[in-house]
Amino acid sequence: MTANDIETGGGEEARPEIYNEDGAIRQDFLARITDAIDGLDADTLKSEVAVLHQSEIGDLLEALPPEARRSLVVLMGDEFDFTALTEVDEAIRLDIVEHLPNAQIAQAVQELDSDDAVYILEDLDREDQDEILEQLPFTERIRLRRSLDYPEETAGRRMQTEFVAVPPFWTVGQTIDYMREDRNLPDSFHQIFVVDPTFRLMGAVDLDRILRSQRTVRIEDVMHETRHAIPATMDQEEAAQEFEQYDLLSAAVVDENERLVGVLTIDDVVDVIQEEAEEDLLRMGGVGDEELSDSVRTTSRSRVPWLLINLVMAFLAASVIGLFDATIQEIVALAILMPIVAGMGGNAGSQTMTVTVRALATRDLDIYNAGRIIRREMGVGLINGLLFAVLVGGIASFWFSTDIGLVIAAAMLINLFTAALAGILVPLLLDKVGADPAVASAVFVTTITDVVGFFAFLGLATWWFGLL
Repeated sequence: MTANDIETGGGEEARPEIYNEDGAIRQDFLARITDAIDGLDADTLKSEVAVLHQSEIGDLLEALPPEARRSLVVLMGDEFDFTALTEVDEAIRLDIVEHLPNAQIAQAVQELDSDDAVYILEDLDREDQDEILEQLPFTERIRLRRSLDYPEETAGRRMQTEFVAVPPFWTVGQTIDYMREDRNLPDSFHQIFVVDPTFRLMGAVDLDRILRSQRTVRIEDVMHETRHAIPATMDQEEAAQEFEQYDLLSAAVVDENERLVGVLTIDDVVDVIQEEAEEDLLRMGGVGDEELSDSVRTTSRSRVPWLLINLVMAFLAASVIGLFDATIQEIVALAILMPIVAGMGGNAGSQTMTVTVRALATRDLDIYNAGRIIRREMGVGLINGLLFAVLVGGIASFWFSTDIGLVIAAAMLINLFTAALAGILVPLLLDKVGADPAVASAVFVTTITDVVGFFAFLGLATWWFGLL
């Protein structure tokens, strides 16, 4: 055995270095893959790509142009790991799958875990889904169809239908023999579930408990009740919160009759947490479910609605300025300082709003602690308002006059206090009426701080200088 064999695992194909120091795909590796695709060199692709992890293949697909992605999958044939399609944006996944024959997809789906298979199939048209499922063995077809029939973004869509379940009267020895002999068990699992003859969930046994028990011990004597069984219709974000709160590695998924239908594992939950966090961030920016791989037309269409709403709100703020046009004409300094009041209010409101939306998403903010948090934000708004009132007022006094400094100081205090209240009350009210705070909060908070800021500053100036 050579030194190179030792480094590559005793004769296994050497894994290519695909990332540079910044974590991006190496240009020389990308060039080799592109040249192999252009030259229809399937052997090179199989030797270079087949040895990569699914997440690495996903990064490679995202780095390639659309036509090259499709060609890569076709040239690799059976050697392509379809699990990699769960690692890419939806637009890329659809682009690849839609250019493949359903027979090839059906063949690939049979090699995947059920949760990964559902992840690929759920974005296809119902007609294509049915055609693919018809080519699968009966048992697998029923399992996948059941998962696909659950609503999107629920535990039923995320669950894996491969699991280990045994009756309570089996012994530890029978269970171990069963796991050794049955070749249809999942590749990896952490628990064995205990079910009655109707497949109603009774409990679970951790694998370490099995290994530490005598062969003659009955399963019902070592099982524990499953206190965190997850309904298949539960929202995936709520299921992820169950995992976070109780430090779960896996959890049983049950139907409306408490019958075991699947298992949710930590790797899927991590994906859910990441997706939900990205979704909330994008929605707060008013870009919906936009992805980097989306086309110009799709991206533009997703952004236009919120830009239109922002335009309407901007005209509302501008109308407040229009009420005091005579004051602005008399004192030009007001026009110079107006953006400072509105901008500081908007930033302060965004800070509070971001914390509030996140707290609502993680359920750290509820009816029991809302009053205390509101009082805290009011205190923060008052303190920050006083601090920046002194700072901005002093600068304005030095720049223009003491009177201008006093007016903007008062306006700054009012607007920062208002921003703190709006930043927490707007998301709370939207959540109360069933709207998504992550989507709608930003535009309302910004409008409130702009309107209050302009009105306070220009109104106080008009009163102070007696210009009406």
